[in-house]
Amino acid sequence: MTKTVTLPNGETVPALGQGTWYMGERSTTRATEAKALQRGIDLGLTLIDTAEMYADGGAEEVVGEAITGRRDEVFLVSKVYPHNASRAGVAAACERSLKRMKTDVIDLYLLHWRGNHPLSETVAGFEALQKAGKIRLWGVSNLDTDDMEELLATKGGAACAANQVLYNPSRRGPEFDLFPELRSAHIPVMAYSPIEQARLPRGGALGAVAKKHGVDPFQVALAWVMRSGDVIAIPKASRIEHVEMNAAARDLVLDAEDLAAIDKAFPPPRRKVGLEML
Repeated sequence: MTKTVTLPNGETVPALGQGTWYMGERSTTRATEAKALQRGIDLGLTLIDTAEMYADGGAEEVVGEAITGRRDEVFLVSKVYPHNASRAGVAAACERSLKRMKTDVIDLYLLHWRGNHPLSETVAGFEALQKAGKIRLWGVSNLDTDDMEELLATKGGAACAANQVLYNPSRRGPEFDLFPELRSAHIPVMAYSPIEQARLPRGGALGAVAKKHGVDPFQVALAWVMRSGDVIAIPKASRIEHVEMNAAARDLVLDAEDLAAIDKAFPPPRRKVGLEML
């Protein structure tokens, strides 16, 4: 089953993509990682998320290897360090990322988290990159409600195409106020670490729901993250078997009983919770 999320410009992207955090850190594993990403593309996981931070550019190099000859199939996301998020710094960082990924354009370029440079300056840098044809869309990552309010009040800020945040059954804080704010602005969420880097409990509610459906608990978590239709999950999988397992989560439909069991084990927030980061 192909699940998609609609971006503010009307474009659709896969609701299940591929993350690359911790890829590219060892030369001995890069070929295996690239093959895993390629298998994901084969299976329709064509949104690939990376960042200049990951392995100091090493993950972007793995992505570049994986998408060689297949660039047109992929929706490519990367992120700029906050300290590089000045107007001139964004331009230079983007050029380095493009070179590492062996491409001419990034589909979605994100501010990795809030830094010292004014959001207005970062937005201006993104707009210049768009005008130059270096990026197609821009967005943010790890911005909480107050930061998003400031961004949306900034000249050009309403063009933000996504906010990538930590979200999984054990990290539900954004549901209280950030998600409603984003939905009102028609800005989709990208959920990083949707299985808490494999630290979610495999027993309990996730295990029980998994047993009921004959699937893996982590597949339940991925299906849960994607349940609303406006959240993009980007789990990292360095091995082909894990990619295939992730892809199968698209076919899992959780019923009301499943969702109630997960809510009981991982209660939704009843008050404001500061945005968490890993």
